[in-house]
Amino acid sequence: MRITISLGILLTLLSCGEELRLGSSAHIEQVTKEIDDEVLINAENRPEDWLMYGRTYNEDRQSPLKEINTGNVKDLGLAWITELGTRRGIEATPLVVNGIMFLSSTWSKVHAIDTRKGTIIWTFDPQVPKYYGEKVCCDVINRGLALYKGMIIFGTLDGRLIALNASDGTKVWETLTVDQDKHYSITGAPRIVKGNVIIGNGGAEFGVRGYITAYDAMTGELNWRFYTVPGDPSEPLESDALKMAVKTWSGKWWEYGGGGTVWDAIVYDPELDMLYIGTGNGSPWNRIHRSNDEGDNLFLSSILALKPDSGELIWYYQTTPGDNWDYTATQPLVLSDLEIDGQSRKVIMQAPKNGFFYVLDRTDGELLSAEPYTYINWAKKVDMKSARPVETEFSRYNKENVTISPGPNGGHNWHPMAYNNTTGLMYIPVQVNSFAYGHDPEWKPRSKGMNIGALTNEKNPTRDDPMSPENMEQGVLLAWDPVKQQPSWSVPNSAFPVNGGVLTTAGDLVFQGTADGRLMAYRAQDGETLWEYNIGSGIIAPPISYEVDGKQYISVAVGWGGGIPSLWAKATKTLKPGAVYTFSLGSDEPLPEKNIKAPGLTQLTFLATPGELEQGRLLYSEYCLTCHGFMGMNGGSIPNLAYSSEAVFDMIEDIVLEGAFLEKGMPNFSDRISAEEVQLIKNYILYSASQMSK
Repeated sequence: MRITISLGILLTLLSCGEELRLGSSAHIEQVTKEIDDEVLINAENRPEDWLMYGRTYNEDRQSPLKEINTGNVKDLGLAWITELGTRRGIEATPLVVNGIMFLSSTWSKVHAIDTRKGTIIWTFDPQVPKYYGEKVCCDVINRGLALYKGMIIFGTLDGRLIALNASDGTKVWETLTVDQDKHYSITGAPRIVKGNVIIGNGGAEFGVRGYITAYDAMTGELNWRFYTVPGDPSEPLESDALKMAVKTWSGKWWEYGGGGTVWDAIVYDPELDMLYIGTGNGSPWNRIHRSNDEGDNLFLSSILALKPDSGELIWYYQTTPGDNWDYTATQPLVLSDLEIDGQSRKVIMQAPKNGFFYVLDRTDGELLSAEPYTYINWAKKVDMKSARPVETEFSRYNKENVTISPGPNGGHNWHPMAYNNTTGLMYIPVQVNSFAYGHDPEWKPRSKGMNIGALTNEKNPTRDDPMSPENMEQGVLLAWDPVKQQPSWSVPNSAFPVNGGVLTTAGDLVFQGTADGRLMAYRAQDGETLWEYNIGSGIIAPPISYEVDGKQYISVAVGWGGGIPSLWAKATKTLKPGAVYTFSLGSDEPLPEKNIKAPGLTQLTFLATPGELEQGRLLYSEYCLTCHGFMGMNGGSIPNLAYSSEAVFDMIEDIVLEGAFLEKGMPNFSDRISAEEVQLIKNYILYSASQMSK
């Protein structure tokens, strides 16, 4: 029998076949187009997916999945690895829908991955100019994406907001969100709220004015913008909120930018219809330079509740009035309902940099409690009547250099914490650290580079802290009871302060990666270590959990970098390419020995006087240290220059003054450094290498 099929029917059948093929562009289009506002509001009903940065609008990072649990987590094994073509820092939280993963990586690249195979479907490179690496404080990273109606939406390092077709990675729209002549950047994940894309930016260390903006998710058109600090008071103020805020500032802060950037925390409560954001530090850090040492400087270091349709301020709470220490309140915000004093309260919780854990009533911003979750010495307590911290007598470091805890890296930074509704515990990646602050009355801002104005002044006396813990550089995973405001358990997870973000699951588990390259699983109830896997490369991103074809997976993006890891030594003996590592029960894929070969310590000779070496040290500290780290350490994802080859030293002027390595992200310093100063820096590096070899 002969059967004749028309071309139209054939094409229809082929199209249906394409839709049925998992991981195809038709399949991706089908499963991502359904992600609308209703689906996002009810994300809790899709435990198999991870649809938003914090999984749901509550951003508690608790997965309801429990196939992997305390009884069988020991059987967890490596399922697949997908390399991302980078060796720089990766901080991103992946999104997963129906087995398709979307992930951002270095230089704002975006990848779509088929989790059934561990293969990359498409990659989009927004072509961020490499010179832009100089305009960010903390590595060329990106923390995440938003998924909405068939589109992947993300911010780029150079301040653009881009929407891609989720099925094939082609661009749908693009809009510029910042003045690129200033040191603005985007590293945080956008959020979708009622058809708007909500995005902030970074750059306070470089002297910018903070704001948050809502763009139409379908077109990229601007709908509203809220400035977090006032601008020039001789110009019209943009909102009634700023008419109140401007009264808390003094001097000519607008010439320094002011700060208050919204570079991370954004959450939405659909029931109350409130949008909550966390704001950043002052620009510069030192309030003497910024505001004549006067005023609370609203809305720095604050939690703000805004109307999502207009950006109008509803209420605010300032965690650190008159911020003087880079104590941002941009750390993750988590929503939950807690029973406090016998009454159910709708709360918002945060463990910001300043070391206090805050519980606020999210309906009106009332402070319910605030207690220190780590060692602090800048404040004695938070006074519950005034809702303000009670500062110690030396906290402002006006006349002496003071070692203050926490330092600017904070007791907790951007690394997500997780709240388990069953245990009632918040799991916080705590950072124990300190920093020596000081005031230099002769400080002047630079046109390029960081302007913090709070470094120690050698002319002033120095005060140490005799009460500080013995080890002031360590990381701790802390289980915190937000109702009792006290620790439940803690484990030291690395000798290095900066470790990965946290995931908790209904399997009574807590997962976290460490700086020394281990992915850990702890019992959520008591912190007992139940499983660990040595990846061998530092982990700073948070894990996620999802289900594909009835099987639960744990995935984490691994890439050694970020702000402090680039500054200090890497904590692992090896450095591996950036990749996604995925685990499941019963899997047993071998871990490939694919380490990035470390170069040897340079043996070149030099000729310099002690005075010239000191000049070189000061120049290195000003221009090189932020990325290349302290001499005497083995570096992170950015090379320690003491290990550079002879060929690199031979062309050092071309690199520093001609931009020979610009495509690698190395800036051209010809407008700031002379050839003679390059030689001073070179000799200091060679001297340091000679000391390291002894």
